[in-house]
Amino acid sequence: MIDIRPFDKLGRFRNDWLNAHYHFSFSQYYDPARIQHGALRVWNDDEIEPRTGFPPHGHDSMEIVTYVRRGAITHKDSLGNTGRTEAGDVQVMSAGSGIQHSEWNAEDVRTELFQLWILPRIRGGKPSWGARKFPKGDRSGNWAVLASGTGEGGSLVINQDAKVLGATIKAGETLTYTLPEGRYGYLVIADGEVTLNGKALGIRDGAAISGGEVLTLEGVNSAELVLVDTV
Repeated sequence: MIDIRPFDKLGRFRNDWLNAHYHFSFSQYYDPARIQHGALRVWNDDEIEPRTGFPPHGHDSMEIVTYVRRGAITHKDSLGNTGRTEAGDVQVMSAGSGIQHSEWNAEDVRTELFQLWILPRIRGGKPSWGARKFPKGDRSGNWAVLASGTGEGGSLVINQDAKVLGATIKAGETLTYTLPEGRYGYLVIADGEVTLNGKALGIRDGAAISGGEVLTLEGVNSAELVLVDTV
């Protein structure tokens, strides 16, 4: 089954520095039909104004994956980690037994990113953070594993039987993915337009997939894709 979730139908929050859209119930946005999708609990689409961001705050027992669409985000945490993640690249924070962190747009331009929260297979544990570059040229016409429970292909490691994948396709190009029965998929178009099994998806639209599906994506124009495959 494929449930299309148009960008303009997502939950919404806005203040003077953050323009956020929520694929799942989050903060003051609540939809009982959109609590989570398998182990995927949060997919937030955030626009952060220059020289602003999320001040220090805490998490525990959550795998937090950040995919930067435009600009960059600067991370600092209570373990002493610091890092700047640029557009197209990914950072992962395993909150484990507890961690404090901030995510700040230190740039002079707006930063746009996806933040995904995945429930861990085991609560607690040692917190950690890491980041990696994923050149878009390396995932042109194919899926690259950005984060996974096994570190597949040198991906960032998360504490769950899940994969976060990225790909780019050109107009007229076709890309497939098989989601086995019993697993959950969630796809968001980071840029461009595609058809998914014949259904139109535009920039920042989402699709919740379940029940076992062979996904066939065709580029309407050049597109950038992010997909989660999880238990």
